Amino acid sequence: MARTGTISVNSENLFPIIKKWLYSDKDIFLRELVSNSCDAIKKLQRLQSIGEAPECTQTPRIEVWTNKDAKTIVIKDNGLGMTEEEVEKYITQVAFSGAAEFVEKYKEKTDGEAGIIGHFGLGFYSAFMVSSSVEIDTLSYEEGAKPVHWVSSGESTYEISEGTRTEHGTTVTLHLMPEEEEFLENARIHEILHKYCAFMPYEIYCNPKVEEYTTKDEEGNDKTELIQPHPVNNTHPLWLKSPKDCTDEEYKAFYRETFMDYNDPLFWIHLNVDYPLNLKGILYFPKQSSKLEVMPGQVKLFSNQVFVADNIKEVIPEFLLLLKGVIDCPDMPLNVSRSFLQNDGEVAKIAAHITKKVSDKLHQIFKNDRAAYEGYWSDISAFIKFGCIKDDKFYDRIKDILLLKTIDGEYKTLEEYPKDKDGKIFYVTDENRQSQYIKMFRDNGLSAAVLTHAIDPHFISLLEYKDHDLHFNRIDADINEALKDGEVADSEKAATDDLTEKFKAALGKEKLTVKAEKLKTPQTPAVILLSEYARRIQDMNRLYGEEFSDLEPEMTLVLNSENPLVQKIPTLPQEQAQMISRQIYDLALLGHKSLSAQELSDFVERSVKLMEQLAQ
Repeated sequence: MARTGTISVNSENLFPIIKKWLYSDKDIFLRELVSNSCDAIKKLQRLQSIGEAPECTQTPRIEVWTNKDAKTIVIKDNGLGMTEEEVEKYITQVAFSGAAEFVEKYKEKTDGEAGIIGHFGLGFYSAFMVSSSVEIDTLSYEEGAKPVHWVSSGESTYEISEGTRTEHGTTVTLHLMPEEEEFLENARIHEILHKYCAFMPYEIYCNPKVEEYTTKDEEGNDKTELIQPHPVNNTHPLWLKSPKDCTDEEYKAFYRETFMDYNDPLFWIHLNVDYPLNLKGILYFPKQSSKLEVMPGQVKLFSNQVFVADNIKEVIPEFLLLLKGVIDCPDMPLNVSRSFLQNDGEVAKIAAHITKKVSDKLHQIFKNDRAAYEGYWSDISAFIKFGCIKDDKFYDRIKDILLLKTIDGEYKTLEEYPKDKDGKIFYVTDENRQSQYIKMFRDNGLSAAVLTHAIDPHFISLLEYKDHDLHFNRIDADINEALKDGEVADSEKAATDDLTEKFKAALGKEKLTVKAEKLKTPQTPAVILLSEYARRIQDMNRLYGEEFSDLEPEMTLVLNSENPLVQKIPTLPQEQAQMISRQIYDLALLGHKSLSAQELSDFVERSVKLMEQLAQ
């Protein structure tokens, strides 16, 4: 005989609040109900293992059924089930033990970020986000237990009666509201199960049906074969295996299947620790598709094989989110919904441990196979540099294996890299545009580091901050002493002063700083220099706003007094000297920046005139 009951809360607004708060995450209802089924199966297995529940031959399984005609979703398991007393306790009492306080606390809230589903054991009641009513049919594993049927329409009352279930376990039936009928689509259910339940520990089937097909036997007679349905999940994900039992191909296959990335990862780190916390997982270093940007990764967080969320910064340090991977931490302090983290010391331990494991792996590769480490560098350098900027402890662990690539393609650590007497390291930001400077360096046996990534300006600032004796100068910021063929003698100063004055007059740029130097590369007529400080200020202005966009930093034009063409300028007719001076200036400027539209037009026109003169 059915009887009714009243949920003991002081307000009848609880269910509308649940629906309102969780609207943006309403697909979470299926995860919560399937997770409850997993818990029920696990508890039964635990009782069986200690002899407190009878053994059974059934394979643990969870089924999800959709019925478009009835507009229902059914979640069915063969776990331990519940008695009537347990239904009363776990469904109608525990879930609402703090409901009155909850309603009072959150009644003024309007945003969806409070984590309502996790308060007061409301996981089961996520079903009411999409349902007009919910039924439970359950039978306890206990000998002599009677089946129980429970139903509620999401108000403050419920009805409970004897059920009809004949096998232990629980069936939850959701009667969907008209506006939630998208969840009756098979594809939508598969999508949610793949998102949240892909690695749950027991087989999950979606609308499972055994299909028949007919073949011929050896004698030509018809033979009926049965095709069994396949579970939608992988119950033994790779991260649960011991690293020594996993092959490279298994790691790569798991990566491709999980992240839909058909490029093999560079390498990976298998996390498998029991102390000081229980944590398992695999972090992959992906191949970067762009060498100019930091490509975002994806780290999936699990708790006992139940998906929690992607890229939770409280657990995964921000710079590690450039990787791809899975982390399963049963010790993680989650509330009932498994959706929201409580910030405490355990979370900090998880983040610190993962960071240490990553740095240990990088050191291991560097020590055991430096050639491989150097081969990875172009892909992993942005990640490592970002990590150094964001995490001082990571920098301290990794600083000895930071690499700089030279213009000749060699890799050197900061300690190995050659510096001038002032502790300067010259570097290149654009190998094409700065090719003239690179040639001068190569011709004179000098080295420069290639730092072309968007993160490099921030990275070199960090290195200078960490080591005050270290200074980075872009290759066009100064003339290295090794590039000079001695200093201009006193007896030559009058001639060089005359040269620079005539050159300035020919250009018509009185404010331009022009000086002459004796360079070892005679084929280079001139170069433009912009001090490192001025250039960094210029870059900062571009990055943070337009406030100083009209101020052009002061550049210096360095004429090579050893260049034959430059030497002839004082002796040329005025018109010809002016044309050649402007051409030399524009050529030097091209090695430093793009010409404006007008400058480029003048350059092309002048080039044509010079070629015409040569052809005469």
